[in-house]
Amino acid sequence: MSDASPLAASSEKIPVTVLTGYLGAGKTTLLNRILTEQHGKRYAVIVNEFGEIGIDNDLVVGADEEVFEMNNGCVCCTVRGDLIRIMDGLVKRRGKFDAIIVETTGLADPAPVAQTFFVDQDVGEAARLDAVVTVADAKWLTDRLADAPEAKNQIAFADVILLNKSDLVSGEDLDRVESQIRAINPWAKVHRTERCAIPLDQVLDRNAFDLSRILDVEPDFLEEGHHHHHDEQMQSVSAKIDGPVDPEKFMPWISNLTQVQGPDILRCKGIVVFPDEPKRFVFQGVHMILDGDVQGEWGADEPRVSRVVFIGRNLDPEAIREGFFACKV
Repeated sequence: MSDASPLAASSEKIPVTVLTGYLGAGKTTLLNRILTEQHGKRYAVIVNEFGEIGIDNDLVVGADEEVFEMNNGCVCCTVRGDLIRIMDGLVKRRGKFDAIIVETTGLADPAPVAQTFFVDQDVGEAARLDAVVTVADAKWLTDRLADAPEAKNQIAFADVILLNKSDLVSGEDLDRVESQIRAINPWAKVHRTERCAIPLDQVLDRNAFDLSRILDVEPDFLEEGHHHHHDEQMQSVSAKIDGPVDPEKFMPWISNLTQVQGPDILRCKGIVVFPDEPKRFVFQGVHMILDGDVQGEWGADEPRVSRVVFIGRNLDPEAIREGFFACKV
């Protein structure tokens, strides 16, 4: 976490939406909706198809949009260099489009894609990750969560989840599937859709990764509620302290935790109170990468509560809570 805030000029950066979801869930349907609706915006699309021959490109109807393909590997591993190269090319032509959409293969873990926007300096300076949007198949998600770790990562990592094909299952089954989603990821916005029909402002320009806007977009993102649920493998651990934490203790603790357990922490977010600091300290992380800054003054009547949330695997909830509570002033 650098002294100079990387968020200062985030409004001038090109917004990037990462579109993910398991094979057949409806990602391309959503992408086609985005590209064909009358919204007056132009999108550059990066499509990643796993394999030598790209087929997604042929399925994407984009009249004016430019589609860039990354073949021969998965966007989350071998093709990260490809992603950076294409992003660099797009950045040089900024002004010709309003936003970028990266559609990952159904087998991709979205975390490394998101990390690219924090790790690569050139990309990070020109573009900002707006949100990770996951399309889930209401009929088959339960099976995929049982047999495909990627599907679970896609749910755990999402800011927005479309529970798609909701017309193909009963209301009771839909409630059950949604509670499975909540057990893995308590803070994503979940929308039940048919054929990915959804107002685009619910998917695009969410600012879910913009720390300075987190509270505007998700005022309840750290509220107590669903956090006690957890999946056998995917956990959500939250903790709160009424009052301030000591930055001299908190900063080393959060840094060490994310360095040591980073591979197992998919996402973390928090808002904490520092003594004699009128503004909130807001942070969020992707695996071992942590970003944070003070922003937004506490309201006069607002309770000053420090909250942290972690989503991941193999986490030790007691150790995390103890470590956090030890930072209390």
